[in-house]
Amino acid sequence: MELATVKAVVTGGASGLGRATATRLVAAGARVAILDRAASSGADVAKSLGPAAAFTPADVTSADEVSGALEAAAGHNGGLNVLVNCAGIGTAMKTYGKSGPARLEDFTRVIQVNLIGTFNCIRLAAAHMARNAPAANGERGVVVNTASVAAFDGQIGQAAYSASKGGIVGMTLPVARDLAELGIRVVTIAPGIFETPLLGTLPDAVRASLAAQVPFPKRLGQPDEFAALVSHIVANGMLNGETIRLDGAIRMQPR
Repeated sequence: MELATVKAVVTGGASGLGRATATRLVAAGARVAILDRAASSGADVAKSLGPAAAFTPADVTSADEVSGALEAAAGHNGGLNVLVNCAGIGTAMKTYGKSGPARLEDFTRVIQVNLIGTFNCIRLAAAHMARNAPAANGERGVVVNTASVAAFDGQIGQAAYSASKGGIVGMTLPVARDLAELGIRVVTIAPGIFETPLLGTLPDAVRASLAAQVPFPKRLGQPDEFAALVSHIVANGMLNGETIRLDGAIRMQPR
């Protein structure tokens, strides 16, 4: 798919990896709708990107809100042929620790946002893409999901986060198979340690320690490097049903 023909929705597009993706796509000539929480900075980000961008607020766990946001996005973009799922949350909690068993509601919330929210957006976006006229190669759309190396190398306290991201990895192939007959590709990126607003709150010493764990290059990943891979996935029609680690060869230690 040519990037200039992209009509995308980027969830979690108000910050971090999602914002970098929206920025890169707009710079390539795409039209982009940022789907993020109403209280986010999505409106300001969209304004900064110019008329090719719009803010369509929604909670990814709500079927009604996402449905409405996708309709608004399709109206602004003149259709919908790319979905990039970057919305997600994390929490640190041991299965059993000093305060007792982990809070079930905390585990449930992470699964609800990261895994179920991702699937909610995929299923509703696929309904839009299915109505697209197929390109010469039969393609109607592309879905890019965000997992994490924690799906494979979860650390102490990451049971909920790892389970949610492992679920995204696990559903990538079956969803790609489900949507293949419609000409919709599905690919997942599993980032390592990236320079995001969450990491920006950590002390410099902690950030340096995290960067030192990366075999090469020995630094944190940059959001635009994630966005560059999204752009390549969209453009490369042979990529489908796969999870790609983007991590500088890191394999996370238990803590």
